[in-house]
Amino acid sequence: MALPQAKLDATEARLAGLTLPEGGKWASDARTQALARVRAMGLPSRRDEYWKYTRPDTLTAPETPEAAVFETDESPVFDGIDSVKLYFVDGVFDADASDDPALAGVEIERLSVVSGTDIHWAKDIFGVLEAKGQDPVARPLAALNTAFATDGLVIRATGKAERPVALIYRHADTASDAILHHCIRVESGASLTVLETGPVAARFNGVTEVDIADKGTFNHVRAQGRDHELRTATHMFARLGEESAFKSFTLTMNGVLTRNECVIELTSDNAIAHVAGAAVGDGDFHHDDTVFITHDSLHCESRQVFKKVLRNGATGVFQGKILVKEGAQKTDGYQISQALLLDDDSQFLAKPELEIYADDVACSHGSTTGAIDETALFYLRSRGVPRADAEDLLVLSFLAEAIAEIDSEAIADDLLTRLQAWLARRR
Repeated sequence: MALPQAKLDATEARLAGLTLPEGGKWASDARTQALARVRAMGLPSRRDEYWKYTRPDTLTAPETPEAAVFETDESPVFDGIDSVKLYFVDGVFDADASDDPALAGVEIERLSVVSGTDIHWAKDIFGVLEAKGQDPVARPLAALNTAFATDGLVIRATGKAERPVALIYRHADTASDAILHHCIRVESGASLTVLETGPVAARFNGVTEVDIADKGTFNHVRAQGRDHELRTATHMFARLGEESAFKSFTLTMNGVLTRNECVIELTSDNAIAHVAGAAVGDGDFHHDDTVFITHDSLHCESRQVFKKVLRNGATGVFQGKILVKEGAQKTDGYQISQALLLDDDSQFLAKPELEIYADDVACSHGSTTGAIDETALFYLRSRGVPRADAEDLLVLSFLAEAIAEIDSEAIADDLLTRLQAWLARRR
C-alpha cells in the first residue's frame, strides 16, 4: 500500500541529509535492506497507532533541534562501580578517554571497523533482530538506525565477564545528531552486564541488538538524564535461547522527549525476560516506554514493571504488550505500569495489552494513576517529618518496586542516591 503523500515527503526529507555508510557486503546488504524498510514504512507520525501519545516530529525532522549542554559537578552515575569504562562524545567513540576494552574479559570491537570486514559473527545479529522486530508493529526509527549508524560497539561474551562494561556518553555540541548501534552476543553459559549513562547528543537514535544463547545471562542498567533539552529514541531488541535470562532497567530523570522501546522474543523453553523502568519528570518532560514481549516457547517468564512520578505538567506514556503464541504453554507473564501525579497538570497515558493463543498460562496486567496517599503523608508529618521530606520518602517508596528489579545492590543504591538528590534539588 502506498504511503500518504505527507508521510512520504517527510521521510524523503529526512533521508536527503543522510548517506549510507560503506562497508563489507554483509553490512552493506543489511543497511540497504533497512533503508528499503524505512521507505516502505515511512517515518512515524501521530496518525500511527503506537505514536498517538507521543509527537515524533522532532525525532524525524531534517534539522536537529538544539539542546544546551549543562555543566555539573556531580560525579558520573556508576562512577563507583568497578567497570570497564568506554566513552562516546556526541555519539563518537573516544578511544583516548576509554579504558582498554580487553580488561572486561569479553570481545569488544567498534561497529565502524567490523562493518568493513568481509566476514564477522555480527552479520547474524546486525539488522537481523531489528528486522524481526518490525512485525507486527512497525518501528521505522530503528530501521533508520540500522541503515545509517556509523558507530557503536560489537560485544561478544564467551564466558563470565570479569567486570561490567560501562558505556559513558558525553554531550558537547548543542546541535549534535547521534545514531549509535550496538550488537551484543552472549554465548552459551556466558554472562555480561552492560551499564549506560550520560547525555548522548542533542538528538539521539540508538539501537541495541542482544542475542542470548542457551543458559546465557545478560544484565543491562541505564541512567538517562542530566541535559534536559535532549530528544532521545532508543530501541532494544533481544532474542533469548533456552534457560537464558535478560534483565534491563532504565532510570530517567531529565529529557524533554524520551521514548524507550524494548522488543523481546523468548524463542526457547524456560527463558526469563524482565524489563523495568523508573522515570521522574518535572515540567517540560515527555517520557514514553513502549514494550512488546513475545512468548514462543514453553515455561517462559516475563515481567514488565514501570513507575513514573510526574509534576508541573509532565507527561508519561506506557504501551506494553504480552503476546503468547499458540503452543507457548506454562507462560508466566506479568505487567504493571503506575504513575504518581504530584499535581493536576500532569498526565499519564497507558495502553496495556494481552494477546494470548495458549490455554495454560498465567498472565496479568494492571495500570493505575493516583496522587500521594494523604493518610501516609499525614502519618509522616505527625511524626515530625517535614512535608518536603515526607513527600520525597513516599515518592521513593513508590519507585521501589521498579528499582528492586536491579540485581546489583550497589547499582541500586547508587541510583537511589541520584534520585534523592534530584528530588531535593526540585523542592
